[in-house]
Amino acid sequence: MVLWKYCWIRKDLIRAYRLLSPDDRRKPWGFQCRTRETSTTNGFCFRSDRERFYVVQMFSNTLRGLVSLFLLFNLIPKIHAAPQHPNIVIILADDLGYGDLGCYGSPSILTPNLDRMAAEGLRFTEFYAGACLCTPSRAALLTGRLAIRTGMAGGPGRHVLYPNNEGGLPPSEITIPRALKAQGYVTGAIGKWHLGHTLEHLPTSHGFDSFYGLPYSNDMDPINKKVREPDSNGQNPDWHHFNVPLMRGTNILERPADQTKLTQRYTEEAIRFIKENKKKPFFLYLAHTFPHVPLFASEKFKGKSARGLYGDTVEELDWSV
Repeated sequence: MVLWKYCWIRKDLIRAYRLLSPDDRRKPWGFQCRTRETSTTNGFCFRSDRERFYVVQMFSNTLRGLVSLFLLFNLIPKIHAAPQHPNIVIILADDLGYGDLGCYGSPSILTPNLDRMAAEGLRFTEFYAGACLCTPSRAALLTGRLAIRTGMAGGPGRHVLYPNNEGGLPPSEITIPRALKAQGYVTGAIGKWHLGHTLEHLPTSHGFDSFYGLPYSNDMDPINKKVREPDSNGQNPDWHHFNVPLMRGTNILERPADQTKLTQRYTEEAIRFIKENKKKPFFLYLAHTFPHVPLFASEKFKGKSARGLYGDTVEELDWSV
């Protein structure tokens, strides 16, 4: 309706423009104004060249307006068709050093996939973390609040949650997945949680539709204190020495978890989650266990890196990406 009225108002102007000579159309600014004379073009009377100039200018403006309206009406459907809810994936590595990736200058750990992500996306050189420990930093990441405000800051001698703790992230906290679920997102947590292992503190109680991973750090629940330090600092740890459970939802699948397969299992689970929810907006929180000690790599990656077992685990993380 708007376009039709616009054309109807200009119909006399279009008729006048058609009567102009080709030279007049091309060089409207070349007219000399003769206000007392009457000029004629192809039998159509103009009171002056000023009027002829006005016709040319107004017709040009009309064309610009029509083109603008055409482009606007064609762009509106495309704007509305743009995705309003982009998929979101957060990948978190535990205890990974700043300089342990190729894109940050590592000369000996090979990370081609992460390097490519950095080259094609953004590589940050300044950033902040909520804390330097597991529990408070994860609480800050998922809530956007300082850990001391959620009660997850810890205290002397107990800076993170342990298996004998009954507490965890308060159910009243608004987490990223809880906020996204209100917008129609499917939410999944894979990997290390460490914000409470009791029923009311697990990921499924904090906005996640699903959970697959460890409830806390992989060095916890050692069979005895004598093995924890040697395994955590050694190059040949034994995963049987750590009674950490692998969970799905609120159920234990395996205890102790075979930590040599964790990165591979997390990756397979992440791929399954993405494929199952590819037609819906989804939020995936993939929190890898490694390179937190004790270090474990699968047979495919063990002994492959020039940086020893630590490099093996980082290169396996890069494969996962």
